[in-house]
Amino acid sequence: MACDCVVLAVAFWLAVKFVPVLLEQLAPGGMLHSAWIDSFLSLGNTDGKLTLTPAEFIWVFVVMCPATVVCYELLGGYRPAREQQLRPLIFSSLVAPVAGVGVLTVVLFTLKHPGYSRLVVFSFALFSAVLLAAGRWAAVLIYRERLRKGYLVKEVALIGSAWMLQEIAATIRHQARQEYNIIGYFGLPADQPAPLGAEAEVPCLGAVDQVGEALIHMPIHDIVIGLPAEGTPWLESILHACDYFRVTTYIIPEALFRAEFKDIRPVTVDSLLVCPLVKLDPVYVDSEGFFLKRVLDIFVSSILLLLLSPLMLLIAIAIKLTTPRLTVFYPWKVIGYRGRRFTGYKFTTMDADVDPTAAQRELMSHNEMTGPVFKISNDPRVTPLGRFLRKYSLNELPQLWSVLKGDMSLVGPRPAGPHELERYDLWHKRKLSVLPGITCFWQVRGRNKISNFDDWVRMDLEYIENWSLWLDCKLIIRTAWVVLAGTGS
Repeated sequence: MACDCVVLAVAFWLAVKFVPVLLEQLAPGGMLHSAWIDSFLSLGNTDGKLTLTPAEFIWVFVVMCPATVVCYELLGGYRPAREQQLRPLIFSSLVAPVAGVGVLTVVLFTLKHPGYSRLVVFSFALFSAVLLAAGRWAAVLIYRERLRKGYLVKEVALIGSAWMLQEIAATIRHQARQEYNIIGYFGLPADQPAPLGAEAEVPCLGAVDQVGEALIHMPIHDIVIGLPAEGTPWLESILHACDYFRVTTYIIPEALFRAEFKDIRPVTVDSLLVCPLVKLDPVYVDSEGFFLKRVLDIFVSSILLLLLSPLMLLIAIAIKLTTPRLTVFYPWKVIGYRGRRFTGYKFTTMDADVDPTAAQRELMSHNEMTGPVFKISNDPRVTPLGRFLRKYSLNELPQLWSVLKGDMSLVGPRPAGPHELERYDLWHKRKLSVLPGITCFWQVRGRNKISNFDDWVRMDLEYIENWSLWLDCKLIIRTAWVVLAGTGS
């Protein structure tokens, strides 16, 4: 809805700018002048003015914008993209502005408004219809293309008895095979961990007591539980794990899976499985707030990459001049959202002639951090230029590319190194339930003063529990101050 309001604002601005140009052609002496057009459009009310300002007609926008949005909602224009059909979507985009004109007409009639420019109103409706329809058409085509290429596919794991898993796997592949990929199943205590058969082609991921670990080390988006009629002591622990790591959970009671009713209709259904089920969704999933967070990430990272590109070029040249043997970028192989491995990049700050692993073992006695993270103030592996870059966090600038790609966010917990994740406690791993970020509380609360890894994680979890778009904005502003102050490592 917020995006549509912006689109309607653009349409209103275009209408106000377009009308004076059209008035010149419709006025006496113009190429399109006609007596009936002059009468119908009330051109006399413009008093011969050929320039208009948005302030004169802002009331048109104030009335038509909410009316258009409400009509669009009633026509189903805000359903998820996967449920939209292109023709009805474009139709609703064209009808909604017309309904807005109708509401405006009623308001004007009720208030007995003495006169107004019909040309502004009709131009606003026309531009709104064209922009809304074009935007929805492009959005659906982009969604379908990304879905076709597998970018939007969700990885699903199954839990339940063998016969239910066979049925659930077949149903998912029949109803939603483009959107969901079944990566395997977790066997119940009484089941033997074995494939469900060549027909199902669903590999075993382990037993139900291994779900918690798997949610971190495997990119599982959703879990579908085929709930047996009896003997489910394992269910509570799985629900707690899914809740803790923010994984969508579907529960399908065995008694309802094959049941056929004449008059009873299931209310809780989903595109994954059109059958009676209970869906437990994390509060943030598909929320408008997290969509806006992604928009903020794209906007800020692209602007910063553009503005800071001369500085980044100078840093690259400085690295090659001071240490010709070093590469400009250091590939940072880490684990991010829900166990996804990705390669980020930083400016190289360590000497390539030093074996980082061997050196770290030798320097372990000087480690200033407790837990799985290694950190010392005067690391001998760091080059003189690298020390300067780290002081002002300039070595982090290439991570803006990871933000633009979607591997990271501007604000979020620090991503985990593979060797670090092996030493995480289970409660530490909740960090991976959101996108990792360049900055967070640990960055602005004096990261050099933090020596306890548990305190670091507690700040990350504080961010997760209290997330808001406003919090992200505040942390970005505070990070800019910290960078300028040069309090980095």
